[in-house]
Amino acid sequence: MNKELPLSLNVPEPSCRPGDEPDFSDFVIPKAGEVERPPIDVEAKEIREMAFSIIRILNAQGEAVGPWAGTLSSDELKEGLRHMMLLRTFDARMLIAQRQGKTSFYIQHLGEEAVSCAYRKALQDGDMNFPTYRQAGLLIAGGYPMTSMMNQIYSNFKDPLHGRQLPIMYSSKEHGFFSISGNLGTQFIQAVGWAMASAISGDTRIATGWIGDGSTAESDFRAALVFASTYDAPVVLNIVNNQWAISTFQGIARGGVATFAARGHGFDIPALRVDGNDYLAVHAVAQWAIKRARSGFGPTLVEYVTYRAGGHSSSDDPSAYRAKEESAAWPLGDPIERLKAHLIASDVWSEEQHAETQAEVLKSVIAAQKEAEAIGTLGAGEMPSPRDMFEGVYEEMPPHLVRQRQQAGY
Repeated sequence: MNKELPLSLNVPEPSCRPGDEPDFSDFVIPKAGEVERPPIDVEAKEIREMAFSIIRILNAQGEAVGPWAGTLSSDELKEGLRHMMLLRTFDARMLIAQRQGKTSFYIQHLGEEAVSCAYRKALQDGDMNFPTYRQAGLLIAGGYPMTSMMNQIYSNFKDPLHGRQLPIMYSSKEHGFFSISGNLGTQFIQAVGWAMASAISGDTRIATGWIGDGSTAESDFRAALVFASTYDAPVVLNIVNNQWAISTFQGIARGGVATFAARGHGFDIPALRVDGNDYLAVHAVAQWAIKRARSGFGPTLVEYVTYRAGGHSSSDDPSAYRAKEESAAWPLGDPIERLKAHLIASDVWSEEQHAETQAEVLKSVIAAQKEAEAIGTLGAGEMPSPRDMFEGVYEEMPPHLVRQRQQAGY
């Protein structure tokens, strides 16, 4: 009689842990310009292989090559570089402010600046984003006042949300930035629902959903793909694969599929992967997917391959779960340095201009910070009125809330 072996489970492990040497040898990087650009009305089955490649435009020499190149002028690229520099400088100042006790919490975008900054430039005013907490570049590239962002982080008297949201969970209907939800995954189904409503009403605006690699394990992710596919919703569904969730590497959420983009195949949704650290490639793919949605050809699933260079948040210590040198070893490089190198190679930028711009950016961020801190920070200065907690929930306040507000003295 044969004795059966005990059951076992597979627990995926990253290629390196703290103390190990970073190893990206299994990460296949296609040559820049190698991936074809299909027509926007292409059927999902015709581009299945694009879910396993990576669309890239910038090569090692900083040149823009291939069929996806040419969507932006030199002036637009210089503006994009400044947006990324603004976001990185803003991040650095706000993280320091958190360490100084001026706010309770902060989340950086370090290494991911190209994803949201480039994407915003492909949208039209009126389009709606349903973001997570690492897409502040949508606001910065969309012209949202930085002081307002800081007021929200500090929860002071001029916080646009009146202290009702966690720091960095911005909201601005006018700038196409839906209120951030801390329950990740909800953004995808909200985006699909908004896009369906836009189509039902005969509007021309499209929606964009954002999710991280870890949150693709949520059931909301699949529910969104079902509705988007069934109704051909005018929506772009973005997965920001920055390799790490809060403390687990991307293989935990990815499961048995080779890429996150490949999950679109089961729903007959066109799926692409793009180099998330290539500003030009991000914009070109965003423009393609947005035009597809607005032209009535339905949803697109896009995976942005990037790397979270900093901690998950100000509460996180990434050295506890990944090698310290892993960020520097990331083979797709730094988005700011890559765009800078491209502009210099194109003879429209220089090291001197870059240094001058960095100084100007720092000056503008410090000025905005001084303005916000003069109003108040966490525990200091003028705070929102407690009355605000009763407002903005119902169009007409019900009697029980009126009584509670009066009992509270407001």
